[in-house]
Amino acid sequence: MTTNKQSTSRIDFNLVLILMLLCIASCISIFSAQSTGQYQENFFLKQIVWYCVGTMIIASVITLDSDQLKKISWYAYGFGLFLLAFLIVAPEPIAPVINGAKSWYKVPGMGSIQPSEFVKVFIILALSRVIVEHHHKYIVKTIQTDLLLLLKLGGVTMVPLLFVMQQPDLGTSLVFIAILLGMVFISGITWKILVPIFSSAVVLISVIFYFVLWQPEILEKYLGVKEYQFGRIYSWIDPYNFQSSAGYQLVRSLLAIGSGETSGKGFGTREVYLPESHSDFIFSIVGEEFGFIGASVLISLFFLLIYHITKVGMETKNAFYTYVCVGVISMLTFHVFQNIGMTIGLLPITGIPLPFISYGGSSLMGNMLAVGLIFSIRYHHKKYMFSKSD
Repeated sequence: MTTNKQSTSRIDFNLVLILMLLCIASCISIFSAQSTGQYQENFFLKQIVWYCVGTMIIASVITLDSDQLKKISWYAYGFGLFLLAFLIVAPEPIAPVINGAKSWYKVPGMGSIQPSEFVKVFIILALSRVIVEHHHKYIVKTIQTDLLLLLKLGGVTMVPLLFVMQQPDLGTSLVFIAILLGMVFISGITWKILVPIFSSAVVLISVIFYFVLWQPEILEKYLGVKEYQFGRIYSWIDPYNFQSSAGYQLVRSLLAIGSGETSGKGFGTREVYLPESHSDFIFSIVGEEFGFIGASVLISLFFLLIYHITKVGMETKNAFYTYVCVGVISMLTFHVFQNIGMTIGLLPITGIPLPFISYGGSSLMGNMLAVGLIFSIRYHHKKYMFSKSD
Protein backbone atom coordinates (compact mmCIF):
# COMPACT_ATOMS: atom_id res chain seq x y z
CA MET A 1 0.00 0.00 0.00
CA THR A 2 1.42 3.36 -1.05
CA THR A 3 1.53 5.96 1.72
CA ASN A 4 0.99 9.69 1.23
CA LYS A 5 4.71 10.25 1.94
CA GLN A 6 5.72 7.77 -0.74
CA SER A 7 3.29 9.31 -3.24
CA THR A 8 4.59 12.80 -2.53
CA SER A 9 8.20 11.69 -3.01
CA ARG A 10 7.34 10.49 -6.51
CA ILE A 11 6.10 13.90 -7.64
CA ASP A 12 8.50 15.71 -9.95
CA PHE A 13 9.13 18.86 -7.92
CA ASN A 14 11.73 20.13 -10.38
CA LEU A 15 9.02 20.25 -13.02
CA VAL A 16 6.66 21.87 -10.50
CA LEU A 17 9.22 24.63 -9.92
CA ILE A 18 9.66 25.26 -13.66
CA LEU A 19 5.89 25.50 -14.15
CA MET A 20 5.58 27.89 -11.20
CA LEU A 21 8.22 30.19 -12.70
CA LEU A 22 6.51 30.08 -16.10
CA CYS A 23 3.20 30.88 -14.40
CA ILE A 24 4.72 33.90 -12.66
CA ALA A 25 6.26 35.10 -15.93
CA SER A 26 2.93 34.65 -17.71
CA CYS A 27 0.90 36.54 -15.11
CA ILE A 28 3.37 39.44 -14.96
CA SER A 29 3.43 39.78 -18.75
CA ILE A 30 -0.34 39.50 -19.19
CA PHE A 31 -1.01 41.99 -16.37
CA SER A 32 1.22 44.51 -18.11
CA ALA A 33 -0.27 43.79 -21.56
CA GLN A 34 -3.86 44.41 -20.46
CA SER A 35 -2.98 47.73 -18.83
CA THR A 36 -2.64 49.49 -22.19
CA GLY A 37 -6.32 50.39 -22.22
CA GLN A 38 -7.24 48.51 -25.40
CA TYR A 39 -8.73 45.58 -23.46
CA GLN A 40 -11.86 45.42 -21.35
CA GLU A 41 -11.39 41.92 -19.92
CA ASN A 42 -9.22 40.94 -16.96
CA PHE A 43 -6.96 38.45 -18.74
CA PHE A 44 -4.62 38.33 -15.74
CA LEU A 45 -7.30 36.92 -13.45
CA LYS A 46 -8.57 34.54 -16.13
CA GLN A 47 -5.05 33.20 -16.71
CA ILE A 48 -4.76 32.39 -13.00
CA VAL A 49 -8.06 30.52 -13.22
CA TRP A 50 -6.84 28.57 -16.26
CA TYR A 51 -3.64 27.66 -14.42
CA CYS A 52 -5.77 26.31 -11.57
CA VAL A 53 -7.81 24.27 -14.05
CA GLY A 54 -4.59 23.04 -15.64
CA THR A 55 -3.31 21.96 -12.23
CA MET A 56 -6.43 19.83 -11.78
CA ILE A 57 -5.82 18.29 -15.20
CA ILE A 58 -2.30 17.35 -14.14
CA ALA A 59 -3.62 15.89 -10.88
CA SER A 60 -5.97 13.69 -12.89
CA VAL A 61 -3.47 12.56 -15.52
CA ILE A 62 -0.74 11.76 -12.99
CA THR A 63 -2.78 8.81 -11.68
CA LEU A 64 -2.66 7.03 -15.07
CA ASP A 65 0.17 4.59 -15.74
CA SER A 66 1.49 3.54 -19.15
CA ASP A 67 -0.99 0.69 -19.61
CA GLN A 68 -3.93 2.95 -18.85
CA LEU A 69 -2.60 5.69 -21.13
CA LYS A 70 -2.21 3.18 -23.96
CA LYS A 71 -5.75 1.89 -23.42
CA ILE A 72 -7.34 5.33 -23.61
CA SER A 73 -5.13 6.64 -26.44
CA TRP A 74 -7.42 5.54 -29.27
CA TYR A 75 -10.54 6.66 -27.39
CA ALA A 76 -8.97 10.10 -26.85
CA TYR A 77 -7.87 10.24 -30.49
CA GLY A 78 -11.35 9.27 -31.71
CA PHE A 79 -12.96 11.83 -29.41
CA GLY A 80 -10.62 14.50 -30.77
CA LEU A 81 -11.52 13.60 -34.36
CA PHE A 82 -15.20 13.84 -33.49
CA LEU A 83 -14.74 17.33 -32.04
CA LEU A 84 -12.81 18.50 -35.11
CA ALA A 85 -15.30 16.96 -37.54
CA PHE A 86 -18.31 18.40 -35.74
CA LEU A 87 -16.81 21.88 -35.99
CA ILE A 88 -17.37 21.75 -39.75
CA VAL A 89 -21.14 21.27 -39.46
CA ALA A 90 -21.78 22.92 -36.08
CA PRO A 91 -24.15 25.93 -36.22
CA GLU A 92 -22.89 29.44 -35.61
CA PRO A 93 -24.14 29.73 -31.98
CA ILE A 94 -22.12 26.62 -31.04
CA ALA A 95 -19.04 27.15 -33.21
CA PRO A 96 -18.70 30.84 -34.17
CA VAL A 97 -16.28 32.07 -36.82
CA ILE A 98 -13.54 34.09 -35.09
CA ASN A 99 -10.95 36.00 -37.14
CA GLY A 100 -11.99 34.08 -40.25
CA ALA A 101 -11.52 30.61 -38.68
CA LYS A 102 -14.08 28.18 -37.32
CA SER A 103 -11.83 26.62 -34.69
CA TRP A 104 -13.65 27.11 -31.40
CA TYR A 105 -16.67 25.81 -29.50
CA LYS A 106 -18.59 28.32 -27.45
CA VAL A 107 -19.00 26.87 -23.95
CA PRO A 108 -21.33 28.71 -21.51
CA GLY A 109 -19.43 29.93 -18.47
CA MET A 110 -16.03 29.09 -19.97
CA GLY A 111 -15.88 31.14 -23.16
CA SER A 112 -14.38 29.54 -26.27
CA ILE A 113 -12.61 26.16 -26.28
CA GLN A 114 -10.32 25.17 -29.16
CA PRO A 115 -10.36 21.36 -29.48
CA SER A 116 -7.24 21.21 -31.68
CA GLU A 117 -5.13 22.22 -28.65
CA PHE A 118 -6.10 18.95 -26.97
CA VAL A 119 -5.89 16.91 -30.17
CA LYS A 120 -2.15 17.68 -30.25
CA VAL A 121 -1.74 15.60 -27.09
CA PHE A 122 -4.12 12.91 -28.33
CA ILE A 123 -1.99 12.55 -31.47
CA ILE A 124 1.13 12.10 -29.33
CA LEU A 125 -0.54 9.25 -27.42
CA ALA A 126 -1.84 7.60 -30.58
CA LEU A 127 1.49 7.81 -32.42
CA SER A 128 3.34 6.45 -29.38
CA ARG A 129 1.03 3.45 -29.23
CA VAL A 130 1.34 2.84 -32.98
CA ILE A 131 5.14 2.76 -32.79
CA VAL A 132 5.22 0.46 -29.75
CA GLU A 133 2.72 -2.02 -31.18
CA HIS A 134 4.42 -2.00 -34.58
CA HIS A 135 7.80 -2.89 -33.05
CA HIS A 136 6.20 -5.64 -30.96
CA LYS A 137 4.61 -7.13 -34.07
CA TYR A 138 7.58 -6.81 -36.42
CA ILE A 139 10.70 -7.92 -34.56
CA VAL A 140 12.76 -8.18 -37.75
CA LYS A 141 12.98 -4.78 -39.46
CA THR A 142 12.93 -4.47 -43.24
CA ILE A 143 12.32 -1.69 -45.76
CA GLN A 144 8.75 -2.97 -46.10
CA THR A 145 8.02 -2.89 -42.36
CA ASP A 146 9.55 0.59 -42.03
CA LEU A 147 7.44 1.86 -44.92
CA LEU A 148 4.38 0.36 -43.27
CA LEU A 149 5.17 2.16 -40.00
CA LEU A 150 5.69 5.43 -41.85
CA LEU A 151 2.31 5.04 -43.55
CA LYS A 152 0.66 4.31 -40.20
CA LEU A 153 2.17 7.38 -38.57
CA GLY A 154 1.31 9.55 -41.56
CA GLY A 155 -2.27 8.29 -41.64
CA VAL A 156 -2.84 8.91 -37.93
CA THR A 157 -1.58 12.49 -38.31
CA MET A 158 -3.13 13.37 -41.65
CA VAL A 159 -6.76 12.77 -40.63
CA PRO A 160 -6.88 15.47 -37.90
CA LEU A 161 -4.54 17.62 -40.00
CA LEU A 162 -7.09 17.76 -42.82
CA PHE A 163 -9.83 18.73 -40.38
CA VAL A 164 -7.70 21.55 -38.95
CA MET A 165 -6.77 22.81 -42.43
CA GLN A 166 -10.50 22.95 -43.17
CA GLN A 167 -11.01 25.51 -40.36
CA PRO A 168 -8.46 26.91 -41.57
CA ASP A 169 -5.66 26.94 -38.98
CA LEU A 170 -2.17 26.86 -40.51
CA GLY A 171 -0.35 27.27 -37.19
CA THR A 172 -1.90 24.20 -35.55
CA SER A 173 -1.39 22.21 -38.75
CA LEU A 174 2.33 22.96 -38.57
CA VAL A 175 2.39 21.77 -34.96
CA PHE A 176 0.83 18.45 -36.02
CA ILE A 177 3.55 18.07 -38.67
CA ALA A 178 6.28 18.94 -36.14
CA ILE A 179 4.99 16.24 -33.78
CA LEU A 180 4.92 13.72 -36.63
CA LEU A 181 8.48 14.55 -37.68
CA GLY A 182 9.78 14.23 -34.14
CA MET A 183 8.11 10.84 -33.71
CA VAL A 184 9.32 9.61 -37.11
CA PHE A 185 12.93 10.50 -36.31
CA ILE A 186 13.01 8.29 -33.20
CA SER A 187 10.68 5.55 -34.46
CA GLY A 188 13.54 3.46 -35.83
CA ILE A 189 12.63 3.93 -39.49
CA THR A 190 15.74 3.56 -41.63
CA TRP A 191 17.39 6.65 -43.07
CA LYS A 192 17.31 4.96 -46.48
CA ILE A 193 13.62 5.91 -46.47
CA LEU A 194 13.75 9.19 -44.57
CA VAL A 195 16.57 10.92 -46.47
CA PRO A 196 14.88 10.75 -49.93
CA ILE A 197 11.52 11.80 -48.45
CA PHE A 198 12.84 14.80 -46.53
CA SER A 199 15.15 15.82 -49.37
CA SER A 200 12.18 15.85 -51.73
CA ALA A 201 10.17 17.88 -49.22
CA VAL A 202 12.96 20.49 -48.95
CA VAL A 203 13.20 20.77 -52.73
CA LEU A 204 9.42 21.12 -53.05
CA ILE A 205 9.26 23.86 -50.40
CA SER A 206 12.14 25.68 -52.07
CA VAL A 207 10.38 25.56 -55.45
CA ILE A 208 7.15 26.87 -53.93
CA PHE A 209 9.01 29.75 -52.26
CA TYR A 210 10.65 30.58 -55.56
CA PHE A 211 7.30 30.88 -57.33
CA VAL A 212 5.76 32.81 -54.43
CA LEU A 213 8.54 35.38 -54.45
CA TRP A 214 9.34 35.76 -58.14
CA GLN A 215 6.61 34.19 -60.26
CA PRO A 216 3.35 34.21 -58.26
CA GLU A 217 1.33 34.52 -61.47
CA ILE A 218 2.17 30.88 -62.30
CA LEU A 219 0.65 29.70 -59.01
CA GLU A 220 -2.36 31.91 -59.68
CA LYS A 221 -2.83 30.49 -63.14
CA TYR A 222 -2.31 26.78 -62.49
CA LEU A 223 -3.25 26.36 -58.82
CA GLY A 224 -5.81 29.11 -58.43
CA VAL A 225 -3.86 30.75 -55.60
CA LYS A 226 -4.55 34.45 -55.12
CA GLU A 227 -1.66 36.86 -54.65
CA TYR A 228 -3.16 38.35 -51.47
CA GLN A 229 -2.81 34.92 -49.86
CA PHE A 230 0.95 35.37 -49.95
CA GLY A 231 0.70 38.50 -47.83
CA ARG A 232 2.26 36.92 -44.76
CA ILE A 233 5.28 35.79 -46.73
CA TYR A 234 5.77 39.19 -48.35
CA SER A 235 5.26 41.05 -45.07
CA TRP A 236 7.70 38.71 -43.33
CA ILE A 237 10.47 39.29 -45.87
CA ASP A 238 9.94 43.06 -46.12
CA PRO A 239 7.61 44.14 -43.29
CA TYR A 240 8.28 47.87 -43.59
CA ASN A 241 6.81 47.99 -47.09
CA PHE A 242 3.64 46.36 -45.71
CA GLN A 243 3.48 48.05 -42.31
CA SER A 244 0.11 49.58 -43.12
CA SER A 245 -1.40 46.13 -43.68
CA ALA A 246 0.00 42.61 -43.20
CA GLY A 247 3.35 43.80 -41.82
CA TYR A 248 1.91 46.10 -39.14
CA GLN A 249 2.08 43.58 -36.30
CA LEU A 250 5.64 42.53 -37.07
CA VAL A 251 6.92 46.09 -37.39
CA ARG A 252 5.38 47.03 -34.02
CA SER A 253 6.80 43.89 -32.45
CA LEU A 254 10.31 44.62 -33.73
CA LEU A 255 10.03 48.18 -32.47
CA ALA A 256 8.88 47.04 -29.03
CA ILE A 257 11.59 44.42 -28.59
CA GLY A 258 14.33 46.64 -30.00
CA SER A 259 13.39 49.58 -27.78
CA GLY A 260 13.79 47.36 -24.70
CA GLU A 261 17.53 47.14 -25.40
CA THR A 262 19.57 45.33 -22.72
CA SER A 263 17.63 45.71 -19.46
CA GLY A 264 14.23 46.94 -20.68
CA LYS A 265 12.09 49.93 -19.76
CA GLY A 266 10.80 48.43 -16.53
CA PHE A 267 7.60 46.66 -15.53
CA GLY A 268 4.50 48.48 -16.76
CA THR A 269 6.54 50.99 -18.76
CA ARG A 270 5.37 50.52 -22.32
CA GLU A 271 5.58 52.99 -25.16
CA VAL A 272 4.88 50.86 -28.24
CA TYR A 273 1.25 50.05 -29.04
CA LEU A 274 0.90 46.40 -30.08
CA PRO A 275 -2.51 44.74 -30.66
CA GLU A 276 -3.04 41.23 -29.27
CA SER A 277 0.06 41.61 -27.15
CA HIS A 278 -1.47 39.46 -24.38
CA SER A 279 -1.67 36.39 -26.62
CA ASP A 280 0.49 35.60 -29.63
CA PHE A 281 2.86 38.56 -29.17
CA ILE A 282 3.42 38.30 -25.42
CA PHE A 283 7.17 37.88 -26.02
CA SER A 284 7.23 41.45 -27.35
CA ILE A 285 6.01 42.63 -23.93
CA VAL A 286 8.86 40.77 -22.25
CA GLY A 287 11.38 42.21 -24.69
CA GLU A 288 10.21 45.81 -24.27
CA GLU A 289 9.81 45.85 -20.49
CA PHE A 290 12.62 43.53 -19.43
CA GLY A 291 14.97 43.77 -22.39
CA PHE A 292 17.50 41.24 -23.58
CA ILE A 293 18.11 40.04 -20.02
CA GLY A 294 14.45 39.31 -19.32
CA ALA A 295 13.94 37.63 -22.69
CA SER A 296 17.02 35.48 -22.09
CA VAL A 297 15.72 34.41 -18.68
CA LEU A 298 12.41 33.37 -20.22
CA ILE A 299 14.12 31.42 -23.01
CA SER A 300 16.31 29.74 -20.37
CA LEU A 301 13.17 28.58 -18.57
CA PHE A 302 11.97 26.93 -21.76
CA PHE A 303 15.40 25.37 -22.22
CA LEU A 304 15.21 23.93 -18.69
CA LEU A 305 11.74 22.58 -19.41
CA ILE A 306 12.80 20.85 -22.63
CA TYR A 307 16.00 19.57 -21.01
CA HIS A 308 14.05 18.15 -18.08
CA ILE A 309 11.56 16.34 -20.32
CA THR A 310 14.48 14.98 -22.38
CA LYS A 311 16.07 13.68 -19.19
CA VAL A 312 12.81 12.00 -18.16
CA GLY A 313 12.54 10.33 -21.55
CA MET A 314 16.11 9.04 -21.37
CA GLU A 315 15.76 7.69 -17.82
CA THR A 316 12.60 5.68 -18.33
CA LYS A 317 12.89 2.11 -19.60
CA ASN A 318 9.33 2.12 -20.93
CA ALA A 319 9.34 2.60 -24.72
CA PHE A 320 5.83 4.06 -24.73
CA TYR A 321 6.90 6.70 -22.18
CA THR A 322 9.96 7.57 -24.27
CA TYR A 323 7.87 8.19 -27.38
CA VAL A 324 5.43 10.32 -25.38
CA CYS A 325 8.33 12.46 -24.13
CA VAL A 326 9.60 12.93 -27.69
CA GLY A 327 6.13 13.97 -28.84
CA VAL A 328 5.78 16.54 -26.04
CA ILE A 329 9.29 17.86 -26.71
CA SER A 330 8.52 18.22 -30.43
CA MET A 331 5.28 20.08 -29.70
CA LEU A 332 6.71 22.50 -27.13
CA THR A 333 9.96 23.13 -29.00
CA PHE A 334 8.15 24.01 -32.21
CA HIS A 335 5.75 26.29 -30.33
CA VAL A 336 8.58 28.19 -28.65
CA PHE A 337 10.76 28.40 -31.76
CA GLN A 338 7.91 29.50 -34.02
CA ASN A 339 6.37 32.02 -31.63
CA ILE A 340 9.59 33.76 -30.66
CA GLY A 341 10.83 33.50 -34.24
CA MET A 342 7.78 35.29 -35.62
CA THR A 343 7.95 38.11 -33.05
CA ILE A 344 11.54 38.94 -34.02
CA GLY A 345 11.07 38.47 -37.77
CA LEU A 346 12.94 35.19 -38.22
CA LEU A 347 9.80 33.27 -39.22
CA PRO A 348 6.44 34.17 -40.79
CA ILE A 349 3.54 35.01 -38.48
CA THR A 350 1.34 31.94 -37.96
CA GLY A 351 -0.65 32.77 -34.83
CA ILE A 352 0.98 30.14 -32.60
CA PRO A 353 0.95 31.10 -28.88
CA LEU A 354 3.96 30.97 -26.58
CA PRO A 355 3.45 27.90 -24.32
CA PHE A 356 2.49 28.65 -20.70
CA ILE A 357 3.02 32.40 -21.25
CA SER A 358 0.45 33.60 -23.80
CA TYR A 359 -3.10 34.11 -22.59
CA GLY A 360 -5.52 31.39 -23.67
CA GLY A 361 -7.46 28.75 -21.81
CA SER A 362 -7.38 26.08 -24.52
CA SER A 363 -3.68 26.49 -25.20
CA LEU A 364 -2.75 26.44 -21.52
CA MET A 365 -4.95 23.44 -20.71
CA GLY A 366 -3.55 21.55 -23.70
CA ASN A 367 0.01 22.26 -22.58
CA MET A 368 -0.79 21.33 -18.98
CA LEU A 369 -2.29 18.08 -20.25
CA ALA A 370 0.94 17.37 -22.13
CA VAL A 371 3.06 18.15 -19.07
CA GLY A 372 0.67 16.03 -17.01
CA LEU A 373 1.88 13.05 -19.06
CA ILE A 374 5.46 13.85 -17.97
CA PHE A 375 4.35 14.03 -14.34
CA SER A 376 2.70 10.64 -14.81
CA ILE A 377 5.88 9.16 -16.23
CA ARG A 378 7.93 10.36 -13.26
CA TYR A 379 5.24 9.29 -10.79
CA HIS A 380 5.05 5.73 -12.09
CA HIS A 381 8.75 5.36 -12.95
CA LYS A 382 10.35 2.94 -10.50
CA LYS A 383 14.03 2.87 -9.62
CA TYR A 384 15.56 -0.16 -7.99
CA MET A 385 18.73 0.04 -5.94
CA PHE A 386 21.70 -1.97 -7.32
CA SER A 387 19.75 -2.68 -10.53
CA LYS A 388 22.01 -2.81 -13.57
CA SER A 389 19.07 -2.56 -15.97
CA ASP A 390 17.91 0.80 -14.64
